[in-house]
Amino acid sequence: DGRSGTSFVITRRRWLQLAGWTGVGVTSTLVIKAISDVATSDSEATPDTQNAESTTSPQTDTEEVPQPPNEESANNLSAFEFETVTVNDKGEEIERKQGKAEFFAEALGNGVQLEMVAIPAGQFMMGAPESEEGSQDDERPQHQVTVPSFFMGKTPITQAQWRQVASFPKVQRDLDPDPSHFKGDDRPVEKVSWYDALEFCARLSQQTGQNYRLPSEAEWEYACRAGTTTPFYFGATITTDLANYRGTDWTNDEGKTYPSFYGNGPRGEYREETTSVGTFPPNAFGLYDLHGNVWEWCADPWHDNYNDAPQDGRVWDKNDNRYQNLSDHLAEFLKDERNHILRGGSWYLIPVNCRSANRYDYVPGSLSDDVGFRVALLAARTL
Repeated sequence: DGRSGTSFVITRRRWLQLAGWTGVGVTSTLVIKAISDVATSDSEATPDTQNAESTTSPQTDTEEVPQPPNEESANNLSAFEFETVTVNDKGEEIERKQGKAEFFAEALGNGVQLEMVAIPAGQFMMGAPESEEGSQDDERPQHQVTVPSFFMGKTPITQAQWRQVASFPKVQRDLDPDPSHFKGDDRPVEKVSWYDALEFCARLSQQTGQNYRLPSEAEWEYACRAGTTTPFYFGATITTDLANYRGTDWTNDEGKTYPSFYGNGPRGEYREETTSVGTFPPNAFGLYDLHGNVWEWCADPWHDNYNDAPQDGRVWDKNDNRYQNLSDHLAEFLKDERNHILRGGSWYLIPVNCRSANRYDYVPGSLSDDVGFRVALLAARTL
């Protein structure tokens, strides 16, 4: 498919240089970095051992349900039901459980809606212990984070949602109404940069009067885990019946093979494209597509590890207030050339890269057909 011509032996710095030179981060470059990081993990770094061994489950106050920031949305707060799936370490289904969550729907026009799910406040252990297969030093030290209640997009932003918001008045930056390689209204939008995602949030905020934004990295992992401490919200492993990722082994030009299974889990299929959002089971918060399909941009700039990371769920940067009022600072953000966080893995990657704790950095102006995003919104008050 024209993606596999570059050697997998590549350092993080070399990858950053390549991505910066091309200006357009093609999927092959991203997957090379992702898999090579797994292959060349440096186990000599010493994380915070007191936190690293902890596997304490997140303590979530499920009675604390966030409310939307304005009365009109609050009047439309609704409940939806869903079914979660848990598997054992072989990928065999061991439990199905009924779940329920609350959300509100933001009308975007032309029959298109954006569903925002209420995420309750709670605490969780962010990152991965050394014992987790495929984990990296940049996922440590594990540390406890307290996350306030907020709203998160039920799915990644779809192409229909993107096209509608792209038609809203410009704030700072032009948006291509149809950027995606894989076409479909219900498929996630891709080939959008971090800058594009910010402009999307700014237009949506301007149109609705609410402060839509990208999630912080801590919010993203908290929302993904939904109370779990396993590598995936499904359990100890993952299968291609549960998510869209590369389920067949990857062999590079040098003959090195990277397995398409995780732990004792099975191999599966490789779809070679995105899938419609909501195709696979959600997590316990009622969120879909957090493992695989498309990478998701977060607001945070990259840090090499979690030393001195904030413990309150905010964006890890100089002044978090800028991120809560995105539109007022958009021009400043659009000049930010630091690499930013990607989470969740993608249809193009093997499962180790789709873990809840997995994290990568990407050039903010780069485009790839496996990179998208979802939006977040701070709750105005709690019950």
